[in-house]
Amino acid sequence: MTKAIIARPLTREVFAPFGEVLEKAGSETRLINNGMCTRHHDLAPVEIIGEGGRPSINIFAGKPYAMPLMLEMVERHPLGSQAFIPMHDRPFLVVVCPDEEGRPGTPSAFITKPGQGVSFPPGQWHGVLTPLDEPGDFVVVDRAGDGNNLEEHYFDEPWRIELP
Repeated sequence: MTKAIIARPLTREVFAPFGEVLEKAGSETRLINNGMCTRHHDLAPVEIIGEGGRPSINIFAGKPYAMPLMLEMVERHPLGSQAFIPMHDRPFLVVVCPDEEGRPGTPSAFITKPGQGVSFPPGQWHGVLTPLDEPGDFVVVDRAGDGNNLEEHYFDEPWRIELP
C-alpha cells in the first residue's frame, strides 16, 4: 500500500529544518539606488563546497506534474546549495526529507504561495522542481564546476503526495 503525505502551506517556521523560504515578507530591507529600490537583504546563503566549484545562475523551464504525485525519487547536492525562484506568480510543490544516516527519511510536502521560493543547503534531500497546473520558469542558483554534485535516491515504494 502506498503511503500518503498531504502537502501543507509553506512558511519559514515549518520549512526551517530543511532550508530557507525566499520571500519579501518579514525580510530585512535596505533602501538603495537613491531610495528608488528596496533590497530584501540576504534571504539565503549561496554555499559552494570543494575545489573547482562556482556559483551558477540558471533558468529551468518546468512542466507541470499530475496530482496526486507519486514520489519515487529525491535528490541532494552535497557540494552546494540550490535555490528555486519562480518567475511567475503560481504555486509550486516543494518536497523535502530529513537525512537519516545518509538516506532520506519521511518526506514532507509544501505548497508555495505567490512570491515564495526556496533555498536548500548542501546535502538537503528534496524532490525535483514541481510546477503545478501550468509550465513555469524558475531561476535556479546552484553550484557548477568540478565534482559530482548530484545524489539520487529511489524509494522502495513510492510516496503519494496529495494537495489539501
